[in-house]
Amino acid sequence: MAQNQHLNKTTEAQPSKKKKTRLCCDGLKMFLVALSLSFISKSLNAVLMKSFITQIERRFDISSSTSGLIDGSFEIGNLLVIVFVSYFGAKLHRPKIIGTGCFIMGLGSILTALPHFFMGYYRYSKDTFLNPLKNSTSSLSTCSINQNLLLNRTSPEMVGKGWEKESGSYMWIYVLMGNMLRGIGETPITPLGISYLDDFAEEGHSSFYLGNLYAVAMIGPILGFTLGSLFSQMYVDIGFVDLSTIRITPKDSRWVGAWWLGFLVAGLVSIISSIPFFFLPRNLDKPQKERKASVSLPVQKEERSQMANLSKARQDVTETVNGFIQSLKSILTNPLYIIILFLTLLQASSFIGSFTYFFKYVEQQYGQSASETSFLFGFLTIPTFATGMFVGGYIIRKFKFTLVGVAKLSFYTSILAFLFHLLNFALICENKSVAGITLTYDGNNPLASHINVPLSYCNSDCNCDESQWEPVCADNGITYLSPCLAGCKSSSGSEKSMVFHNCSCVELNDFQNRNNSVKLGECPRNDQCRRKFYIYIVAQMLHFFSSSLGATSNIMLVFKNVHPELKSLAVGFHSLTIRTLGGIPAPIYFGALIDRACVRWSINKSGKQGSCRLYSSTLYGKTYLGLSSSLKFPALVLFVVLIYAMKKKYRGKDTKASENEIKAMNEANLEPLRGDDRVDRETHIGEKKVSSAN
Repeated sequence: MAQNQHLNKTTEAQPSKKKKTRLCCDGLKMFLVALSLSFISKSLNAVLMKSFITQIERRFDISSSTSGLIDGSFEIGNLLVIVFVSYFGAKLHRPKIIGTGCFIMGLGSILTALPHFFMGYYRYSKDTFLNPLKNSTSSLSTCSINQNLLLNRTSPEMVGKGWEKESGSYMWIYVLMGNMLRGIGETPITPLGISYLDDFAEEGHSSFYLGNLYAVAMIGPILGFTLGSLFSQMYVDIGFVDLSTIRITPKDSRWVGAWWLGFLVAGLVSIISSIPFFFLPRNLDKPQKERKASVSLPVQKEERSQMANLSKARQDVTETVNGFIQSLKSILTNPLYIIILFLTLLQASSFIGSFTYFFKYVEQQYGQSASETSFLFGFLTIPTFATGMFVGGYIIRKFKFTLVGVAKLSFYTSILAFLFHLLNFALICENKSVAGITLTYDGNNPLASHINVPLSYCNSDCNCDESQWEPVCADNGITYLSPCLAGCKSSSGSEKSMVFHNCSCVELNDFQNRNNSVKLGECPRNDQCRRKFYIYIVAQMLHFFSSSLGATSNIMLVFKNVHPELKSLAVGFHSLTIRTLGGIPAPIYFGALIDRACVRWSINKSGKQGSCRLYSSTLYGKTYLGLSSSLKFPALVLFVVLIYAMKKKYRGKDTKASENEIKAMNEANLEPLRGDDRVDRETHIGEKKVSSAN
């Protein structure tokens, strides 16, 4: 009888145990789904900010250095809370903290878009007064001896009715604050999310879950580039003005796409991704092995143990602080770690600064629209990076490199990427032929300087507003700053199809050219520049592939040259340094040097300098590529020093990496994409080196 009762209890306990295990797995899968959505939202936000950086410049009439500050504000917000999140996050309700972070990230994106609704309609030209009620615009100015200079003044009636407001204002500060708030909200997602998965996943399954997570997260950048391309084609005031009255196109230097729509979508996705986290428990049932060890402990005993541990922790605060200082001192006095820190900082600064203005560079250098650039390079860079990282990880595992071998691989791939980068100097296009900027107004002679260019006798009597920017293109390939400065007497057509006739400056340029009319818009790039663009695409793909090929080994070098117990601190301090000294200042000083290549600035109503209308292609190219090269080259020199120092330190020691150790390294970077559930994330190369040395 007693035996039957015991069997009944056993049979009742088994379904209960299976039920708990099933609930644990279901809860973990729900968390994984929610975390995947949050990863998609944060990468979506990041890509949209890079894609719309030029649109933001034009909409708020700000310089590239100011837009660089806006871009770097994300890192500033991240740094404000990263210490608190890292320390207190694991002690609190992690899913709710992640959910709160996603919600804050969504609010930051929405705050970024809000200025659009308070700034009035975008004014892309001095003589353009959009009236949403009458759906009309004022006519463009032509050459007239009796013309009065009334173009600089805005109709008081229109200002009073709110039909036109100054775009260049301090409203960009709200964009900066929104991006900073987005950085604050994004902080807990990665560290707390991955630690939660690692704590409650069954042994050996963490890498499988991480593989799924990073694979699904690739949807974010793809979606970001797609939306960036789509919204860049839409006019900024779409839905508010009659688009038939807009005479500029997406390839115009004044075009502003519907950037705010992108941030609204990203903000809503972030808020939606936050909802599931608030319904998840603080702790899931522990995996089977841990559960067996803890199931016999009474709840009261566990609570007393926690209180005892808390009391002991308070007493050991001083010892903990001293231990932290000693650990930090240990890695900062490690010559190999310091060399790696500086060379990766140089590489990261080059990448962050150049990628921030990458789309703008292609747009200005090769005449591609923001929409075309986002679509083309978005679908080329992501597969290229992923393939390069996968191949790099496979090479290291296949050949089982020593740590010195890993450093050499990283060095060789960096050299290869640097050579492909230098190829871009040969692909810089010549400056555009612009009358009054690179040529005299009659188009006959080149100019040594674009400052204070005198009028020609073909337009000196036209009473033109020289600050006006309404470019027109002649059949001779020369762009004129306005129909008036081209000496045009009449016009025909409307909006985008407008044509100006009897242009005296065009006629003087070529006496045999009977067609002295011009069309609205800048002249397109010549065939030679277009051919360079296609070569540039190939060169960039090779550069991206080479750079990503060494990404795996770069990450490995950061934490494999320190004591295994200091690995987390080494990685954390490295990340903090990159964010502080790379992520924040790089976009600012890249933007400041790019501003020096501007040859024509917009002028707002108050007479202040706004955004850049036209760049010197050669100066822009040399500045942009030269600054990036000046950061890459010292990193190569430091690689040589690193390899020499590593050879000296590991001479005679066995630094061959075993298969399991390589798998652990790959899991830290790319191997999660392969879903290898046999990888143990806690395997360290350094542990075996220490044991073999002992």
